[in-house]
Amino acid sequence: MCGIVGYIGREQAVPFLLEGLHALEYRGYDSAGVAVLTEDGMAVVKKKGRVKVLDDCLKERPLEGHLGIGHTRWATHGEPSDGNAHPQVAMDGRLAVVHNGIIENYLELKQWLTSHGARFVSETDTEVVAHLVAYYYQGDLLQAVMHALRRLRGAYALAVACEDAPDRIVCCRSESPLVIGLGEGGNYVASDVSALIRRTRRVCYLEEKSIAVVKANGVEFYDGEGERYQPEVREVEWNVEAAEKGGYAHFMLKEIHEQPRAVRDTVQTRIHDGRICLKGLDDETMRRVERIVICACGTAYHAGMVAKHYLERLARMPVETDIASEYRYRQPIIHPNDLCIVVSQSGETADTIAALRTFHAGGGKVLGVVNVVGSTVERESDIVVHTWAGPEIGVASTKAYTTQLSALLMIAMEFGRVRGTLSPEAYTELVKGLLCLPEKVGQALLAEPAIQRLSGEQFNQRDVFFMGRGLDYPATLESALKLKEISYIHCEALTAGELKHGTIALIEEGVPVVVVATQPALLEKLVSNILEVKARGAYVICFASQSCAEVQKVADETVLLPDAGDYLSPMVSIIPAQMFAYYCAVLRGLDPDKPRNLAKSVTVE
Repeated sequence: MCGIVGYIGREQAVPFLLEGLHALEYRGYDSAGVAVLTEDGMAVVKKKGRVKVLDDCLKERPLEGHLGIGHTRWATHGEPSDGNAHPQVAMDGRLAVVHNGIIENYLELKQWLTSHGARFVSETDTEVVAHLVAYYYQGDLLQAVMHALRRLRGAYALAVACEDAPDRIVCCRSESPLVIGLGEGGNYVASDVSALIRRTRRVCYLEEKSIAVVKANGVEFYDGEGERYQPEVREVEWNVEAAEKGGYAHFMLKEIHEQPRAVRDTVQTRIHDGRICLKGLDDETMRRVERIVICACGTAYHAGMVAKHYLERLARMPVETDIASEYRYRQPIIHPNDLCIVVSQSGETADTIAALRTFHAGGGKVLGVVNVVGSTVERESDIVVHTWAGPEIGVASTKAYTTQLSALLMIAMEFGRVRGTLSPEAYTELVKGLLCLPEKVGQALLAEPAIQRLSGEQFNQRDVFFMGRGLDYPATLESALKLKEISYIHCEALTAGELKHGTIALIEEGVPVVVVATQPALLEKLVSNILEVKARGAYVICFASQSCAEVQKVADETVLLPDAGDYLSPMVSIIPAQMFAYYCAVLRGLDPDKPRNLAKSVTVE
C-alpha cells in the first residue's frame, strides 16, 4: 500500500501522475515513484520521501510519454528506500508494476521464481508480482496477468504496464480498492477518486477479483473467470473544492469545522414530516432482527460502542460490539435473524470487510454504515446507510465520526419505533434534537480559542489520561486516539469506574487528566473520581455540557459545551477533543494531516 495512479491517452502522463500522487498524500506513505513509457522505453524514477522529492527529480529529468503508472508506498516489506519504492520492474526494466496490499505467499513465490532465473533487487513482495507476470508473458499482457493472479494469495490492487504492450495498462484487485476514471481522449486509474476528480467525474469501481484493460479509447472489464462484463458508471458528486484546504492551514482543521454541514447533510436528508427514512431498512426487516453485532476498527469502532448504548437503550435489543480484526478469529456464532452493522469511513477497511464476509458466510444480514460511495462495504452489504461527510482527507478521522454517530442514532431510533420500545413522544423529541444538532456542533466550535490556550499549556506533556462514564467513555477513547495519532503523546482512556483498578497508580503531580462530562445521571460518581485523581496531584481539564457545569467546582479548567441531551452529546463532546489534538500537534511542529506510520485507509490486515 498505499496509493496508485495511472494514465493512458493523448496527453502527457507525468502531470497527471504527480497531480494524483499529491492528491493521495493524505493516505500516508514513505516513498513515491512513476514509470512512464517514453520513446526510449520504460523509464522509472522513484524516491524515498515525499512526492515533492519525486517532483523535483522529474523537473531535473523530465519524462515524456502518454502511458504511465505511479505509486506512493507505505512500507510493509522492506524499509523505506529508493530501491524498495514502487514501481517494481522485471524483463530488464520493460515491465513495471505498482501494488497496494500484501502478497502473503511472496516468499514461496520468490524461491520458485529465483529457481527459474529471476534476480531480485528489492525486499518487497511487489517485485514478486513483476517477475511472476514476466514469467508468464508471451506477448499477451492480459493473459500473463491472469496466469499470475491464479498463484497470488493475499490482498492486492495492481496496475501493470509493459513497453511490449504500449496500448494498455492492465489493472486488477482483490480486497484492495481500485477505480477507473473515464476521460475524454484518455482514461485513468487510481486507488481513490480524490486522485481523479480534477480530470473526470465519471468512474467505474473495479469489482472484487476482476481485471480492467485500460486503453486510451476505452476500458475492457473481465471477471475472475475471464468473462467480459460492463460495470456501472458512477458520477462523483463532490467537487474539487471539497478535496482542497479552502484557506485552512490543514485538512484536519477544515474537516473539524465542516462538521455542522456534514451532520446536517447526514441527518436532514433522512427526516421527512417528523419521520426518519432510511432506504432499505424497512419495518419488516427490523422486526425480524433478534440480535445485532457491530463490527468496526479504530474511530469507527468507538462509534460502534456508542451505537451499542443507543440500540440497547432505545430498542432494548441484545448488541455485541466487536473489533473487526478479531471477529473472524473467534469462530462467532451467527443466526439467520442476526444483523451485523459494519461501520467504515472508506468502505475498504480490510478487517471490516473480512468481518462482513464472515457474517454473510454464517447466514446473517449486513447493514453497512459507510462514507464512500461505490466502496466494497457498500457493494457487499445487504442494506447501506451512507454518511454524507464528503471526502475526508486528514488521516485522523473527525467529520466521519460525528456523521457515523448521527447515522447510528437514526438506525437505533428506527428499531425502537418499530419494536415499540421508543414512545412516539420520545421519538419526536429525538428527531427535533437531530434537526438542531448541526447548530449544537457549531456552538461547540466556538470553544476553539479556549482549546488553543489549553493546548499551549499542555502540548509538551509526556502522558495524558482521559476519563468518562457511560456514553462519555467511548468519547474518551476517541479523544485519546486523536491525540496519540497526531501529536504522538502517550494517552490512555478509561471508564472512570476502573480508575482504582490500576490506572490510579500512574497519576502523579501535574499529570493532565481530561474528563468528559455530559451525562447528569452519572455526575456525582464522576465528581468523586475527579477528586480521587486531584488528591494524587492530577491537573484536571473537563469538557462538560451546561447540565454538568457543577464539575467547574472541582476541575482546574472547564470548557463548557451546549446541552444536547444524553443521546446527542457524543457528537458535541468530541469537538473540543479533536481541536485539542490538532493544536497540540501543530504546537509540537507536526503535520496533523500526515501522522507518521499511519494510513487513511487500512487495506491490509
